[in-house]
Formats: sequence, structure tokens, C-alpha cells
Amino acid sequence: MNILLVYPMYPDTFWSFKHALKFVSKKASFPPLGLLTVAAMLPEGWNKKLIDMNTDDLNDEDIIWADFVFISAMSIQTESANTVIERCNKLNAKIVAGGPLFTSSPEYYDNVDHLVLNEAEITLPLFLSDLEAGELKHKYTSEDWAVITSTPLPLWELVPINNYTSMNLQYSRGCPYDCDFCDITVLYGRNPRTKSKEQVIAELDSLYSTGWKGPVFFVDDNFIGNKVKLKKEILPAIAGWMDEKNHPFYLNTEASINLADDDVLMHQMVNAGFEAVFVGIESPNDESLVECNKAQNRNRDMISSIKKIQDFGLEVQGGFIVGFDNDPPKIFDQLTDFIQKSGIVTAMVGLLNAPKGTKLEKRLISEGRMLSDFTGNNTDFSINFVPKMDSDELLTGYKNVLHKIYSPKYFYERVMTFLKDFEPKKKKVFHLNPNYILALFRSIVKLGVIGEERIYYWKLFLWTLFRKPQLFSLAILFTIYGFHFKKISNGFY
Repeated sequence: MNILLVYPMYPDTFWSFKHALKFVSKKASFPPLGLLTVAAMLPEGWNKKLIDMNTDDLNDEDIIWADFVFISAMSIQTESANTVIERCNKLNAKIVAGGPLFTSSPEYYDNVDHLVLNEAEITLPLFLSDLEAGELKHKYTSEDWAVITSTPLPLWELVPINNYTSMNLQYSRGCPYDCDFCDITVLYGRNPRTKSKEQVIAELDSLYSTGWKGPVFFVDDNFIGNKVKLKKEILPAIAGWMDEKNHPFYLNTEASINLADDDVLMHQMVNAGFEAVFVGIESPNDESLVECNKAQNRNRDMISSIKKIQDFGLEVQGGFIVGFDNDPPKIFDQLTDFIQKSGIVTAMVGLLNAPKGTKLEKRLISEGRMLSDFTGNNTDFSINFVPKMDSDELLTGYKNVLHKIYSPKYFYERVMTFLKDFEPKKKKVFHLNPNYILALFRSIVKLGVIGEERIYYWKLFLWTLFRKPQLFSLAILFTIYGFHFKKISNGFY
């Protein structure tokens, strides 16, 4: 069999980092880990080719070559995925589709030959068995959760790793919390399922063998879902491996705010090589947190929790949402003030939407307020329900938040707030990389010479270089992020 695996394009959003990637001569942030893992589940003797449309063009010759075209996508890739399906149908190519987009919305894909939904560890073997028997069905699905201790290593040889700014791996699936706007528990359940420490080390070894050195993102939606196993087995194993290999990677992940309540866990994460953690903070308004069942964020001083995580040597990146029913008119000013005080440099602010299958969607349907399916893009001013706040007021307020926090004055002020207090536990001076040196010179020209932020840029540049040289590379990275975020937010006007 000739198998073509296709990963559709992402639109230009905060998460795409499109404008930042140009500084480091990279084409995309992360490789398509799901497809690389699915490729490893296919028979060894089959010919496999992967096209990530975020880094390479998909040619008709590739589609014609394939016996099956495997497509995996998230909701935000819908437009590109639909285009790929249309091209395959015109060329009479057989399509196999899976991943979150198709699992959430299979009713829209009668034009796909075979839907292999839910988790591939369960449904892909059923497809392969029927293929061998010559009895293929249109849809393969399961209500069971996969045991991911059997998940194979991704086939890294299918992608040029130098196209990407970071590599990625998955340790767990599922989240113990049940926020009503989040579809993670719909797709992966509330009981975190984890890989063994042997699997995690094997994945690190596999990445190391490719020659990769640099960032590695643990893509778990809540890395600390099973704290006991993390502290007892996983983090000590990662720390030992990193020491043995002379720390080739620097790690980041996603976690809930209650990470701040566990000093031992934070210490172990830093010791294992973690440098940043993305936290879903959502809102400074307590009534909005009650509304969305964000229990772990309530009854705490969130600024103090953020500062504590940062004091342990972990940069906090934050996710925020506006559009809750209980958001007051002053929420936009409250959120701006919160972000500035927190020193969260990478603050991702999106509009509330209701993904399919979530408690939020069910409630809004019962209230007659749903308008359309979730596009996956919460920064394109698409709201898929009727908000309680006047729509124009909500959109104007949202635009003003973005325009303000990513204006040079506010952004660089926030960078300084963070860097003044941040003391990384590993006293590195630079993550030395040829692309980073090139990025430094590009940032000097684009931001320090011709950019509207040049005054702020040079103040930060010189302050960091002389006062905190160990954070210099991080400061330059922040300036590049800021350029990307400003370009995106300015595009809204």
C-alpha cells in the first residue's frame, strides 16, 4: 500500500506564530504528532509519505500516488481540510479521515470514504482488519478509551524536523476537571490516562536520535492531571535522562493553576528541564468562573498563584476568555489590568465559543441561543451563539483589549514586569542556536531600527544585556512574539 498522510493548513491566528517564524527561518511551530503516531500504527511494509501543508505544498501527483489519503485535523483546520477532501474526490483518491474535527462532526463528511474516529489505538486496527478482509465500512467509532501504554513511537523520519521551531510528545490524555466550554473531556475523558516512564524516555531517546536540540512541548492538555505518578516516576526519570544527555531539550507544557499549590511538583518540573507552562486562567471575574465551572481557579488570589509559579522558575503563559454571560461591562478593563499586573507576556485572549458536545453547547441549545458549529478559531470574531452582552459592545471591547495589551507600551511594560522578578533556576546564559543568532539580527533591524516599538526595544535590549544577561535570549524571543501578536491584533482594525 502507498499511504499519503496529509495535515491541513492552519489559518493565521495568535497560535500560528506565523509572523514570529520568519525571524528564525522556520515554517511551522510543531510537527503533526497525531499523524506521525498513526503512521507508526500502519503495517511496517507499507510506503508512507507525510505532507504537512503548513510547511510543504500538496501536489496532485502525491494524491494520485496514494492508495489511501489519511487526513487528520482539528476544527480550526476545517477550511483547509475541506479543500483537501475536494481535491481528493476530484482525483478519485480514497480518503481515510480522523482526529478531533471528524470525531466531533462526522455528519458533515459523507464525502469521505472512511471515517476512523475517536482514538486510533482502538479504531484503526478495526479499519485495517476490514481492509484485509475486503469489507471496509464508512465509519469506525468507539465509546471506549484507549490504553495508551501500547501507543507506538512516532515515525519522526517522515518529517524534516528543521522545518519546525519545536518538537512535541504526549504523555497523557484527559483532564480531571470539567470546564463547561472545553471539549477535551468530551474527546478524551476526565480520567487522565498516562504512558509509562519507559515510553516517555523512549520518546525522548527517539527525538534525541534525530539530532534535535531545543524546545520540546508536552502536548498534554493538563500535564499534572495525575500528580502522584508525575512526582514518583515520570519527572525523576526525565530529570535523570536530561542529566545523562547534558540537557539537550528545554521543556514546556500545559497545566491547571493548582500547580501553584504543590511546591514539590514545581521544583521537580524545573529540575527536569521545564521552563514554561501554559495555564487556562480564563477570567478575573469570579462570577464568570462559577458560570463555566472553572472550580480550580476559584477561591484563590490568581495573581499570587501566577507569581509563585514564576518564582519557582517557570514562565507562565496564559489563556483568557471574554463573552461569558456574567461578564460585566467593565470586564475588558479588568482583564487588561490583570494581564499587566500578572506579568504574563504571552497572554492569549479569545472570544467564548461553544464546541460540539460540551456542557456549554447543550445549555445554549436548551436556551435557543446556538447559532452555528465551532470553527476552532476564537480570534476571528466568530461567536457561535447569541451572547448576553450586546454583540457590538463585546466585539469592540475584545478588540480594545488586544490592541492595548499588544501595543508596544503595554507589551514591553509587561515583559519588564516579568523579567525583573524572574530567576531561572538553571543559570544558562543563552540557548545558542544559529537560527537564534539570525533572529537577533533580524529583530534589531525590524524592531530596533524601523519598528514603531524601537524605543521600547532598545530599553529592554540594554537593560537585559547588562542587568540580566542570562535572560537575554528570552527577552529577544519575547520581542519577536510581541511583533507577531501586534500584527494579528492590528489586523482586526
